[in-house]
Amino acid sequence: MLGCHWRASVRRALVGLRQQLPEARLAVQAVEIGGGTQQLRRKAAVHRLLERAQRTARVALLETVRDGDHLGVDGVASGVRARVGHVSLQAVYEALHALTAAGLIRRIEPAGGPPRFEGRVGDNHHHIVCRSCGVVADVDCAVGEAPCLTPSDDLGFTLSEAEVIYWGLCADCSARSTQSTT
Repeated sequence: MLGCHWRASVRRALVGLRQQLPEARLAVQAVEIGGGTQQLRRKAAVHRLLERAQRTARVALLETVRDGDHLGVDGVASGVRARVGHVSLQAVYEALHALTAAGLIRRIEPAGGPPRFEGRVGDNHHHIVCRSCGVVADVDCAVGEAPCLTPSDDLGFTLSEAEVIYWGLCADCSARSTQSTT
């Protein structure tokens, strides 16, 4: 028999879903009043509901990253919350890790900054980072095809890509820097 602890954890898991999915309210009520075989059916229904909510959140996360501009984890979490309501930061981290491992998004880590995520995958592009404000932009490959740069010694490696990060000041920060010195 399923105890109060299970009901409480289901209730907590469904709290954020109530606003997005009207069935969530019914599922919580069903779990609280069910018994026996009915209760197992309802448990399965709640499980399916949670799986659907997770898929919805993953799709929202993927869309947020693809629509965003090299977002950090907090930016991704804010974008997902704007699309689907409540989502935990831990769930965002886990989904970002899974989508990166699947090759659906790309993680970049400019030195001295937090990881950023982008939806542009499958090509060999580089990044340019502003030293002042931290804005990150895509820059197409410097020369030719991947890996587009050849080291003086590949040490026996079979190269597939080169990752280059250019550093400098963006146009806005350059303009502000010029104005402050005059």
